Amino acid sequence: MKVVSFFSGLGGLDKGFVDTGYDIIWANDFDKYAVQTYKANFGEHIVLGDINEIPLEEIPDCDILIGGFPCQPFSMMGQQKGFEDTRGTLFFRIAEIVDDKIKKGKKPKAIILENVRSLRTHNNGETYKEIYRILHDVLGYNVFCDILNSADYGVPQTRNRTYIVCFDNQNARFEFPEKKKLNKTLQDLLEPEVNDKYFLSDRILPTILSDGTGGYKAKSEIDLKIARPLCATMAKMHRACQDNYVTQKGRIRRLTPRECARLQGFPDTFKIPVSDTQAYKQFGNSVVVPLMGEVAKLIVNNIETMDNEKEQDIQRKVI
Repeated sequence: MKVVSFFSGLGGLDKGFVDTGYDIIWANDFDKYAVQTYKANFGEHIVLGDINEIPLEEIPDCDILIGGFPCQPFSMMGQQKGFEDTRGTLFFRIAEIVDDKIKKGKKPKAIILENVRSLRTHNNGETYKEIYRILHDVLGYNVFCDILNSADYGVPQTRNRTYIVCFDNQNARFEFPEKKKLNKTLQDLLEPEVNDKYFLSDRILPTILSDGTGGYKAKSEIDLKIARPLCATMAKMHRACQDNYVTQKGRIRRLTPRECARLQGFPDTFKIPVSDTQAYKQFGNSVVVPLMGEVAKLIVNNIETMDNEKEQDIQRKVI
């Protein structure tokens, strides 16, 4: 099945689908360094640029549309039925693209979106309510949504994210993947030998290991079995109550970019052609590949089942 990918980053969503047998025919991101990493691993089909600036006619038709759209603040449009005055927000750009495909008779069979855990509670639930209304009432999709934690799918990282799966079939049925027993720890993913630059200096160590100052207090822990959520600002090094630190050979260090890649489920064959700063940002923004692969398998099975049912209905009507 042909897939178009938005807000692709270094390709976490895409890899989950590629590993399941999907064909990513077109992708987009506005970060040149993320595009550099994407090209090194997936090919030249990614387009660098602001999706708001790319003409609708340049976006190819597809069976499935995927995207981890940024959860930027945007004003709700009440019960407005169209997309007027919403073009500056990225979710509504996706909706506009799908609406254009529908008008041309090329409606995608499925849409898969990923976002932060708090999406469903943002603005007292009004944000998600509007997203659901657009997907279901305006674009005509059957919408399924859940919050999934990567630690429940074989990856030792606590990472709760919102997944929205939509089908162009009001009779569609969908259940998110069943949880799996976690059989590895963060320590299983560590590199045995790392560059000295990853170890904390005696000067910064007290700050990193402190429990906070002033009105902010949180317990700092290191050597966790299940990692804290990776974040896009890991290059700055936060306190140990926010970032992940481990002990190796009697010294405390930060995670390497390769270890961050492993914590997002990328294989060691995945190329990292950018600086550490950019790599931390990209892996911190990524989705967990094995979890996305599990979702992708269920989606293709559902689409094939629905296509078969549709064909059987047609045959029965002919008879």
